[in-house]
Amino acid sequence: MATTTTPDQWIRTTAQDIASTEPRSIVSGPFGSSIGRRFFVEDGVPVIRGSNLSFGEVYFRDEGFVFLTAEKAEEFRNCQAVPGDIVFTAAGTIGQVGLIPPTSKYPLYIISNKQLRLRPDTERCDPKFLFYWFTQPSMRAHIEQANTGSSIPLINLGILRSLPVLLPPLETQRRIAAILGAYDDLIEVNRRRVAVLEEMARGLFEEWFVRFRFPGHEDVPIVDTPGGPLPEGWEWGTFSKIAPEVRETLSPSSVDAETPYVGLEHLPRRSTTLNNCGAATDVDSTKARFRRGDILFGKIRPYFHKVVWAPFDGIASTDAIIWRPDPRLAARALQIASSDAFVAHSVQTSNGTKMPRANSKVLANYPCAMPSAHLSQQFEGVVMPMVEQAAVLQKANEKLTAARDLLLPRLISGQLSVEAAERQLENAA
Repeated sequence: MATTTTPDQWIRTTAQDIASTEPRSIVSGPFGSSIGRRFFVEDGVPVIRGSNLSFGEVYFRDEGFVFLTAEKAEEFRNCQAVPGDIVFTAAGTIGQVGLIPPTSKYPLYIISNKQLRLRPDTERCDPKFLFYWFTQPSMRAHIEQANTGSSIPLINLGILRSLPVLLPPLETQRRIAAILGAYDDLIEVNRRRVAVLEEMARGLFEEWFVRFRFPGHEDVPIVDTPGGPLPEGWEWGTFSKIAPEVRETLSPSSVDAETPYVGLEHLPRRSTTLNNCGAATDVDSTKARFRRGDILFGKIRPYFHKVVWAPFDGIASTDAIIWRPDPRLAARALQIASSDAFVAHSVQTSNGTKMPRANSKVLANYPCAMPSAHLSQQFEGVVMPMVEQAAVLQKANEKLTAARDLLLPRLISGQLSVEAAERQLENAA
């Protein structure tokens, strides 16, 4: 049971002590061979995997599952997870945590053989508070230091049960969770706005330059050309005419330490808005310089779908192709480079077997439909503000995330009063 109390009545306890009193409130996943690929089906009860958990960026990624039949899932009823449960990675990327939210897509989940599950006592604990507690940097470090594996990091049920928890009164927990959740809600709203802007930009590109349903298309006949059908007055060009490749490399010694660094690991999947980067201090090899407005394209096959618009000057991995669009055609260049057709062409024309790479010379000749200058100007006038607004929203998220990450350990440990944090939140909103 709890042993010591802070002056403001916060209790020092453990995960074991705050678990539900029902049987099997702390469990590990099924034995490995009993939940293998051969049991997966198209639909049914979802199995939680590492990709569904995070280091605190989101409560739970409620997508990308494999499934078991209801009958098979019943065999693992001791490994079920329901809304309010907290799931931990037990093998591999330890420190990852997920909270099954009350708004989850499914009423029931099965944890994988590489996970642990904690069902908290909700009469004493707010699950959201616990999620923030377990994802704060000091707890992540604590979990990583508890590693019992050699080649693969591991934690076990004993380690989970012994994880320390500093527990304020339930009402204080709820207020803390509400404050931190409000930051996350603001961040999520911006993420959704970015996604909407990107979807609108893709949709307009498809309408205008693939389906040829541009403004006034009703009065423009489609004619046959050697390269394929085009609206009358259009012509075929190449991607290099829209966005030529640039190659400017720099040695680590010639880069300012404050320069942003973008590696392939920083490029988001299927999003053209850069949401992460490192610093030049992380660089120990030759890199490529890029400018604001350039397009960065991961040229190793697993990263072909990683294409972003650069919102600042910086340096990038030399495993990225850098294109510098004609400013009058920048939005269209970004939509072409990130399109499924262009990415598929990159895959089909890549070089190598073990680590295939995109052939930039081949991509330079990718055929592009070229309309009148007036229509191009119209498209840029509509879509480029969307690209730039998405970058602005992402920058706002960086500030919100930094504020939340600074606030979280102080608030959740009692170093900062709830009242002061609520005032900070009002200013941030």
